[in-house]
Amino acid sequence: MAHSINKCSAEETAACCCVDVGTIIDNEDRKASFSQVYADRHQAEAMLAKLTEKARAVESDPCQITSRIEPAEGGVALTADFNFSCEAESLIFQLGLR
Repeated sequence: MAHSINKCSAEETAACCCVDVGTIIDNEDRKASFSQVYADRHQAEAMLAKLTEKARAVESDPCQITSRIEPAEGGVALTADFNFSCEAESLIFQLGLR
């Protein structure tokens, strides 16, 4: 029994498999948010320092970082927002957290 394999030519691949990056990354969503509860303030501050370091590593223009560490059930809550100059930087930052 012969097996048939369908192969896309270069033209078919371009027509059916590719997406214009501009339709996905439109530079509208430049903000990344982070929220987590920690046992104590020291742990929350250590995580904020790590997050800040990661943001600085991907920024082209200074990333605006706003953060809060507040009492929460079970410890303290760290909430941080990172506003990058472009959406690609925000995506790179978020992927680096996984």
